[in-house]
Amino acid sequence: MATANTAAEEDFLRQSDPYRRELLAHCYRMLGSVHDAEDLVQETYLRAWRGYGRFEGRSSLRTWLHTIATRACLTALEGRRRRPLPTGLGGPGDDPAGQLAEQPEVPWLEPVPDALVETPETDPAAVVGARESVRLAFVAALQHLPPRQRAVLLLRDVLRWKAAEVAELLDTSTASVNSALQRARAQLAKAAPSEESVAEPDDAERRELLDRYVEAFVTKDVREIVRLFTEDVVWEMPPFPEWFRGPEQVATLTTVQCPYAPGQARLLPVGLNGQPGFALYTRDAGGRDDGFRPFALHVLTVAPGGRGISHVGCFFDTSLFTTAGLPEVLTDDTPSDRALTGGGNR
Repeated sequence: MATANTAAEEDFLRQSDPYRRELLAHCYRMLGSVHDAEDLVQETYLRAWRGYGRFEGRSSLRTWLHTIATRACLTALEGRRRRPLPTGLGGPGDDPAGQLAEQPEVPWLEPVPDALVETPETDPAAVVGARESVRLAFVAALQHLPPRQRAVLLLRDVLRWKAAEVAELLDTSTASVNSALQRARAQLAKAAPSEESVAEPDDAERRELLDRYVEAFVTKDVREIVRLFTEDVVWEMPPFPEWFRGPEQVATLTTVQCPYAPGQARLLPVGLNGQPGFALYTRDAGGRDDGFRPFALHVLTVAPGGRGISHVGCFFDTSLFTTAGLPEVLTDDTPSDRALTGGGNR
């Protein structure tokens, strides 16, 4: 009996494990939290293993796993508040030099490391589509949808399910699915970025811009930081509800609010949400001389044509460094890695 159970478990893991990353991406889009998504993927695999003996193959294993994951997400979302970015809560702040008050009680939207959700793809169009479906602005826009509408839109437009398949999962009619999809698309069109606004520059333009970004923040060169941004740049930084628009506002914010001195920071490239990203480390302001510690993750949106950076999401939850597989400390001997690796930085 033990041998039979072991063989069944090995068979289940062999067939189901290739879907783990895309399930994590799906749960992340639904929940807006990489930590919650990881928990729901674990729950999905546990439920699937328990029911594997009853899996009759009427659908593909991939479809069956996504069905379990979607239902688990909908259950988890019952009674929960949506996960916003600061830009989803109100207008921009007017005093970047003023007092900033954290709001840790808000369930803020979290970024997701590319390494956790990217799957091997040979079709360039599929790679681009997968990255666009986890972009920070898109996932933030999803949070404005009621959970069932969110599920309908993701299943239909991202996973390309048929309306009848979605109706069966949600125990509703095809007409209801089509109506929900129409409403979800209309709402998303108001909040999500246009296709033109997310077009990326070529590799050379991107590399030059991101190298300048690293240099400017390491040296804390405020003049150069200003030159990197578009005129309508937005800077937001959960768990602070304030957000700021325009290069001069961001320059003041960086000058007054960032606690490190020139030369007392390091940036490591990391792909986040299919976009360029950096892990910012700073030397301890209290005087400890034991290296650079995690400070914040920066998720960047680069304007079309490489004309500047149009959005920075600065996330202060340092537990995300561990999730992204980043080192706990950098020393003076750590090489200055300017090779912009990772999905969003390629």
